[in-house]
Amino acid sequence: MVEAAAGPPDWDQLYETAAGQQGMFTTKQAAEAGYSPQLLVHHTHAGKTIRVRRGIYRLVHFPAGEHEELVLAWLWSERSGVLSHQTALALHGLTDVLPAHVHLTVPSAWHRRRFRLPPDVVLHHADVVAADRAWFGAVPVTTPRRTLTDCASAGLTPELLRQASRQALRRGLVARSELAEVERALKPFGGIGK
Repeated sequence: MVEAAAGPPDWDQLYETAAGQQGMFTTKQAAEAGYSPQLLVHHTHAGKTIRVRRGIYRLVHFPAGEHEELVLAWLWSERSGVLSHQTALALHGLTDVLPAHVHLTVPSAWHRRRFRLPPDVVLHHADVVAADRAWFGAVPVTTPRRTLTDCASAGLTPELLRQASRQALRRGLVARSELAEVERALKPFGGIGK
C-alpha cells in the first residue's frame, strides 16, 4: 500500500534519494518526498521518470547502472533484504562464477508473506544482524564470513565453496576460526585445504 504524499512535492528530496540508489526510487520514497501516485504517473507521461518495475521508478537522466539488478532487488524488498549467497560471493570477488539470479536474504518473518517474486531473484529467509552486513555501492551485502557460512549451509558445490574459502583466507577477509560451518560442509571432500 502506498502512503499518501507527505506534503508539497520536493524534487530535491526525491533526487537525493534516487541519486543514492542509481537513480531509482520506490513509490513509498516518492510519497515521502510529496509525490502522490497520480503525480508519479504524470511525471512518467511527461518523460521525467520511467517505471522500471511495479512500485519502482528511475529518474530519466540517470542511465542504467552496472549493477541495476541488485538495486532493483533491494528496493523490491522494501530495503529490508541483503544480497547474499552466490551473489555476495561474486561481489566480494571470491569466485569467478557469476550467478544467474540475484540471491537476496529477507527477514525470517517474511516467510509467511505472500508476494510476487521477481523472476531474477532467489529468496532466502534469515535475520541478518548489522555485524553481518557490509555495503557494495548502494546496496547491503552479507560479509565474507556470513556469505561463506550461508553458502555452506545452502549446499554450494564443494569446489566453489573451497575456492571461495581459500580466496577469503588468502586475502585476509576471514580467519580460519570463523569457518566452522564451511569446514563441516567440506570435511567429506577433504576440507578447505591450504
